[in-house]
Amino acid sequence: MAHMVAWVNTELTKNVSEIGRLRLLRAAAPCSAGPSRRRGRDPAAPPHGPWHREGMSIEVRPATEFEDVRAVLGPKSPTANVCWCLSYRIPSKLNNALRGPARGALVAELCRADPPPGVLAYDGDEPVGWAAVAPRADTSFARNRKIPHLDDLPVWSLWCVRVRPGHRKQGVSHALIAGAVDFARAHGAPVIEAYPLDNGDARVDLTMAYAGLRKNFERAGFTWAAATTSVLAGHPRVLMRRDLR
Repeated sequence: MAHMVAWVNTELTKNVSEIGRLRLLRAAAPCSAGPSRRRGRDPAAPPHGPWHREGMSIEVRPATEFEDVRAVLGPKSPTANVCWCLSYRIPSKLNNALRGPARGALVAELCRADPPPGVLAYDGDEPVGWAAVAPRADTSFARNRKIPHLDDLPVWSLWCVRVRPGHRKQGVSHALIAGAVDFARAHGAPVIEAYPLDNGDARVDLTMAYAGLRKNFERAGFTWAAATTSVLAGHPRVLMRRDLR
């Protein structure tokens, strides 16, 4: 944790004291990220990936390869400010302070953490999609007043599903959701929850579709658990859960 505090302080050029309280990064000390997919799977690697889905050529693996995460989430210009899927992951003060390359650098640190920050979908060697999944206690959903907590279980949150242009409508999002479920289960999650849009048959702006759609989570075995007061792109979000026990 000390190395992470020093790193963030350097990037922000000022002290960011809340990072010391950020539970998500408690395991961010450098660790083995596992074998590169380009070298083939190590038989001694943990059994939580890759995932193959019947009838699909998409493979889903833990997001340990930063360059592959960059290909899906990163900006075209290295100095541009983009989300990098950090907005719900880190405290708002830190999220607002991190600018440009510092955001990607923090994601690179997360890719070396155990567990990594999510899963990636591959079509062959090409990364084509991303899903963010982590213990809810390590995200801003632990403090979100618009999305209720139903119990005291140490649930995991799945809050972002992104598919690269040119690869949509090919089942990638379904594979990502299934892979994220397997990833959470392999790390001991008793329950996984998501907060998708309940859009019915209405069209959704693709830039706001990262939360996912209710019908896609129903297809993956999630069930409606509660209404929320959160609205995204004009559509209400619902809390959906899948029991992994």
